[in-house]
Amino acid sequence: MITVTDMARQQLQGLMQQQDLDQLGLRVFVSPGGCSGFQYGMRFEDSAMAGDAILEQQGIKVYVDEFSAQYLEGAEIDFEDALMGGGFTIHNPNAVTSCSCGQSFTSAEDGGSARPCGH
Repeated sequence: MITVTDMARQQLQGLMQQQDLDQLGLRVFVSPGGCSGFQYGMRFEDSAMAGDAILEQQGIKVYVDEFSAQYLEGAEIDFEDALMGGGFTIHNPNAVTSCSCGQSFTSAEDGGSARPCGH
């Protein structure tokens, strides 16, 4: 389903340790919106919800709801270290188009609900 690169895992574990969030999992989700129709989101959560897929990769628990799972199959969470604009990214093989901001996409099956994002 979703893979987490070594660089992303290191950054997530560092954040979790800095903020004393060692017991939390990472929720990765897709919601309608963004300039291409769907947008990605990530946040730390205490536990999974009913119906979530739960993945554990090298000490990182990842929670994905049923709606998001259909759009994130085969996706990879990465961390890109760049002078300007670095951060977490999601490489998604299901995205047929993406916004230049990298936070919004369109899938072949569903165009979503596009809104201007200012990028």
